[in-house]
Amino acid sequence: MLTNKGKYGLKAMLFLARLEPGSSAMGQEIATANNIPKKFLDAILLELRNAGMLRSKKGPGGGYALARTPREIRIGHIIRTLDGPLAPIGCASKSAYVPCQDCEDLATCSVRITMSKVRDAMSDILDRLSLQDMITFAEAPNVDLMYNI
Repeated sequence: MLTNKGKYGLKAMLFLARLEPGSSAMGQEIATANNIPKKFLDAILLELRNAGMLRSKKGPGGGYALARTPREIRIGHIIRTLDGPLAPIGCASKSAYVPCQDCEDLATCSVRITMSKVRDAMSDILDRLSLQDMITFAEAPNVDLMYNI
């Protein structure tokens, strides 16, 4: 499940993606526009900056801006940065595998196999979707772009 941290991060990134190229926005502006607690947003923006998705500048004319174009930033990268692995359970994760204590046979565990398929489906969609695709969804909500991604 997407946490508030992940949701707020997506909202902040979408806000920045809609700015004119070369523009930036202050954290307070992003927080106010998206009804996000400023202190929480500051931590989120720092993580996104450290992951290379944002750049920041202090002082007059400063603020936050995307480090790459909205078409180049993948939703899966944003969510993994803020919320961690996409797998619903640790034993289905590719990047943060944790074995279950009660699992008798990893190769035949129906729960692990099923949750691995869920992880793969989520990853397939989120790693193909960009910030630009999310903006397009909002502009044309009845258009199914899943086959065009």
